[in-house]
Amino acid sequence: MKRNNTESIGNLIRQFMRQEGLESPLNEYRLIQGWKEVLGPGIASYTNNLFIRNQTLYVHLTSSVLRQELMMKREQIIKNLNQHVGAQVIVNIIFQ
Repeated sequence: MKRNNTESIGNLIRQFMRQEGLESPLNEYRLIQGWKEVLGPGIASYTNNLFIRNQTLYVHLTSSVLRQELMMKREQIIKNLNQHVGAQVIVNIIFQ
């Protein structure tokens, strides 16, 4: 007997995570973990205490010069981080 209503396991897992409200926290975790990969280890060494609240990424920087540099590239950083995750997780970044 052949089944016609088959779905891939990946789609089923995504549906389950969406239904249980686990998709957003997982994407936020993946975005924070991807910070070093997207921006590089040099910039990541000057950052700490990253967290997301209300689709805003908060980043504490230890260099005021780097803070100014990143503020000018804010839109591109948001785009790159969201692309890294594959979903729109953040819409703003606040550098502290």
